[in-house]
Amino acid sequence: MKLNPLQNDRAAGVLVAMAAGDALGAGYEFGAPLPDSADVTMKGGGPFGFAPAEWTDDTSMAIPIAEALLDSASDAGASSPAALTMVVRAWSSWAAEAKDVGAQTSSVITAARRLAAASGREVQAEDFTAAAADFHARTGRSAGNGSLMRTAPLALAYLDREPSELMTAAGVLSALTHADPDAQEACGLWCVAIRHAVLTGQLDVRAGLPLLSAERASVWLERIDVAERSRPRDFTRNGWVVEAFQGAWSAIHHAGRSAVGPAHLRAALEEAVRGGRDTDTVAAIAGGLLGAAYGYTAVPFEWRQRLHGWPGLRARDLMVLGMELGRAEGLLPLCWPRAERHDYSMWGRTDVLARHPHDDGVWLGGVGSLQRVAKLGIDAVVSLCRLGTRDVPGVAPEDHATFWVVDSAVEGDNAHAAFVLGEAAAAVERYRAEGKTVLLHCVRAESRTPTVAALYGARLSQISPLEALEDVRRVLPSARPNPLFMQVLAEAETITDTAAGGATRAGAQ
Repeated sequence: MKLNPLQNDRAAGVLVAMAAGDALGAGYEFGAPLPDSADVTMKGGGPFGFAPAEWTDDTSMAIPIAEALLDSASDAGASSPAALTMVVRAWSSWAAEAKDVGAQTSSVITAARRLAAASGREVQAEDFTAAAADFHARTGRSAGNGSLMRTAPLALAYLDREPSELMTAAGVLSALTHADPDAQEACGLWCVAIRHAVLTGQLDVRAGLPLLSAERASVWLERIDVAERSRPRDFTRNGWVVEAFQGAWSAIHHAGRSAVGPAHLRAALEEAVRGGRDTDTVAAIAGGLLGAAYGYTAVPFEWRQRLHGWPGLRARDLMVLGMELGRAEGLLPLCWPRAERHDYSMWGRTDVLARHPHDDGVWLGGVGSLQRVAKLGIDAVVSLCRLGTRDVPGVAPEDHATFWVVDSAVEGDNAHAAFVLGEAAAAVERYRAEGKTVLLHCVRAESRTPTVAALYGARLSQISPLEALEDVRRVLPSARPNPLFMQVLAEAETITDTAAGGATRAGAQ
């Protein structure tokens, strides 16, 4: 499916925001609810000893789904037996080394392996489905939250299909481990909401209700209404799929009363974690939907910087999976973002390089300056343009910050332009606080680089962004931010002036 720039950003954000919520909640798992004033950070730890910014089983189980669906994206059935078998075999390998596997999921994996061994073959999707059905028949209870937590990638594979097909496929995927109708319906409703959010930018968890029977739609409508009258902390059994669903939507709904855009994404995930108990799962569920509505560009850099987990992936890898699933293109190794190199040879001079006028530990340059990173002793790179996977050699992944910024004055070409430009300036500031020498670059250092350099300079020197821009122009004479970026600087100027005025008045008192 051909996505417009904002839809592409939103598709890229689904798995990244999901993993960010997952890692954010990992250090608080099974804890009591937190007060509203409590800070929520990616501190790691928790009962299973996750590293800071490491995702848990929620995201680890979603990744094989994404990879299998991407591998079968050109096939008629994205949830075909072959694709599902690829998923369950990856789950089996993961479970053998995972720090944490949910009790019900673990039981089903073990039983499925036995079924396969009894037949003298490798495990298949049908073994999982049979084991899950048997678990449900024996216990009468198989409505844990383990299928809802991992379901987000499926929505991206069905952007160009009917929502009814997505609802059905979500039920099939859930039934691999969770056969209970509540689990299957929860996955379907959440997937349809993610699909709707990627395509429209709107958060509507009721979008899939018409696809259920009238009786079941009424049940879920009441559950959603209860979620909107409650806080995540009110759902004390959020290991149950229904309360995990309600807790995630409650966090989104409650935070949305006072925040929009990237601020809403952050506030909602923090709200989900403060709800306590199964914090990583509720925040992961919420993150998938929030990322679908607000995009990759809305996920704070401080969360993305060190985000990682099984099987050795990072935030950029999840961004790539989301983009490619949404486009239904399959793996395209010669195209961005998988290409090793991104060709800027037709862009004229790109080797511009100068020191920041307010901080000689920051270099300002074009994309050609990347070739001099090692020679100049640069430790960290902040990129404002597309790059290939091997265009920044010798820099650790956590020391390479990438931001989606299109050099366009058309507001719709950039999601959250002011937020992203500010985040890029904050990334420079963060690296400098760590004692690193930084390269800030775009393609030719004419629009994006001077804009972020001015924002950083204003923070550093306590002057206005427009004053800082004039200083930047002295070292980058060709700097000419486009009108949208100039508007961002002017609005930041107003904020700076207001803050300065407030400080003056406070001092006078």
